[in-house]
Amino acid sequence: MKAKNKERLFWLLQLAGWGVTNGFIFVFPFGFSTKYMIYSFLTATLLGILTTSLYRAYLRKNVGLSFNENKKVLKLLGAFLVCSISYFGLVISVEYLYESIWERTESELAFIKENMSFGLALFNVFFTIFGWTAIYYGVNLVLKANKNNLEKLELNATLKEAQLNTLRGQVNPHFMFNSLNNIRGLMLEDVDKSSEMITKLSEMLQFAMAKNSVDAIPIKDELEMVENYISLSKIQMEDRLQFEKDIDDKVLDSKIPPMIIQLLVENAAKHGIANLKNGGIIKLQIAKSEDILNILVSNTGKLQIAENSTQLGLKNIKQRLRLLYGEKASFSLSEVGEEVVAEINIPQI
Repeated sequence: MKAKNKERLFWLLQLAGWGVTNGFIFVFPFGFSTKYMIYSFLTATLLGILTTSLYRAYLRKNVGLSFNENKKVLKLLGAFLVCSISYFGLVISVEYLYESIWERTESELAFIKENMSFGLALFNVFFTIFGWTAIYYGVNLVLKANKNNLEKLELNATLKEAQLNTLRGQVNPHFMFNSLNNIRGLMLEDVDKSSEMITKLSEMLQFAMAKNSVDAIPIKDELEMVENYISLSKIQMEDRLQFEKDIDDKVLDSKIPPMIIQLLVENAAKHGIANLKNGGIIKLQIAKSEDILNILVSNTGKLQIAENSTQLGLKNIKQRLRLLYGEKASFSLSEVGEEVVAEINIPQI
């Protein structure tokens, strides 16, 4: 809470607290005259606000909210006694002032004689100031806890954003490194195809850079990237690579992290189809069930991870999903029959 709002809250609670405390005289008049009730309410409320405001100023400067030192505890107790006795003395003074100006009614005098004593009045004052102290520290400790929680959330959000920026920064170098390796291998065989691959790569990098600063893009935009990647890969693998897709039209505007499908397709092409003599099929299926978006990328082959593989693309996907959706999203990679299946489930709000 900002200092200005915190100060405003203090004065609102001061007015409300003392007003309610002293306002009970109107609920239980005990035979007091209207004149006395108004006088008592106004003077007791003003004196309460005055003394506890000075009390608060001392506590803020000399005690604070932690009592990790015996000296602070003693200062708190001393300030409590001074505030209580000061308030009591001021209330007694204004009572004498009232009696010097107006005469009390017989019912007032009778009630005071039967029910009021110096000790009881002093006890009531101590009890009231003790209650004020408890509320003061209670409210401040709650505000401090909320502030700490807010700062923790802001720190976590900043850290999360920094981690996402790092992960997003991994995508383009990872993709470009793989693509340039493919082009290098093709340049000695077919210069024209190499030139076409470079053009496609340029278009894809332009798209990737444009989407690199956001956390989510529509699926239809991601599919453009995937189609370009398939076209790029087919230049090298030709008929060995087949691509099929089954996508519900209703999900085209659904949002997903950028290049997350492209990374799965790239992984399927590089580690699956490229290692098969006769090639194979990459299948992309996207559907929505209730509030969950299901993405399946399967490819012909066996689940084999090379010893020198960093699995950067797959790790990137897992970490981004965890940072963006927590436990609500899932990613799995498994071998089903003669296929390797990568599955992502993303919650949709």
